[in-house]
Amino acid sequence: MIAGLGIDIIEVGRLTSKITREAGFRELVFSRNEIDYCETKANKYEHYAARFAAKEAFFKAIGTGWTTDTAFNEVEITNGDSGKPELVLLGKTQKTIASFGIVKIFVSLSHLKEMASAVVILEK
Repeated sequence: MIAGLGIDIIEVGRLTSKITREAGFRELVFSRNEIDYCETKANKYEHYAARFAAKEAFFKAIGTGWTTDTAFNEVEITNGDSGKPELVLLGKTQKTIASFGIVKIFVSLSHLKEMASAVVILEK
């Protein structure tokens, strides 16, 4: 049964400014694995933006927004063997969200030069 749906869109340039001008922003929002992944890409800020959109979409899907005992850098976007994006919860965020009864998380990312978007569907 679908328990939540979230969608987000962001301007790549807006996120680029945050990362390049605000010390510590990147580490606050992204996991080490995400940073390592994005930094290898030719258009790295598009990849950062898509991941940021997925985190925003996830918090919309759970219906509470960013809440106590959750962290943006503990909502991680990884890629499966086929390259398909997957949303993985880490640390306190994983423990907090476990009480919501979510059994499956679906995520889809899209990005262009100027825009990035993501959709998250939660299943109970």
